[in-house]
Amino acid sequence: MLQKINDEVYKIACDSNMYYIKPLSLVIDTGNFQERAMVERELTSIVDPSTIKTVIFTHLHYDHIGNFNMFPKAKFYAHKEEITYFEQNKEGAVLNPVIVKKFTAKLISIARLKLPKRYQIIHTPGHTCGSICILDTSKKILFSGDTLFYDGHGRVDLPSSEAKKMEKTLDLIGELDFEILCPGHDY
Repeated sequence: MLQKINDEVYKIACDSNMYYIKPLSLVIDTGNFQERAMVERELTSIVDPSTIKTVIFTHLHYDHIGNFNMFPKAKFYAHKEEITYFEQNKEGAVLNPVIVKKFTAKLISIARLKLPKRYQIIHTPGHTCGSICILDTSKKILFSGDTLFYDGHGRVDLPSSEAKKMEKTLDLIGELDFEILCPGHDY
């Protein structure tokens, strides 16, 4: 289901949330492949997916990367630690062998992405070694992936999790100035 967060940001609420930042022609996470028909219907109601130039993955689990191929002209960005883990253990990074076989996106280190200064990319290890959050300092929005939810934080018992780093990550997030939380899932 499509939700308008503000005049610039749209959320497609599904198993794994997807966000579209209109002025940047940017998507954060691409949702679960099992919900592709709904994701495609909702997204095309506001933008032609073939015009999206940038996709940021908060991490590489299957439910966040499943619809990557909806964006044929996009460049795909993730944290370098997430990319390294993926290169070493694709199934451990993605958690779904079917999606691993389909996932052909060329991943680029998020450090190479040039965004307006109001957007901060924050490395938030815990759920995965290369999890990131994106903070819009102007609109005070935190896109938290599976690092932080409304009722807690993401799992830390998965192959690429770093459980010992989650507490420090949550302390870091607690110091950020945001008013709107845009998590990877609505729980």
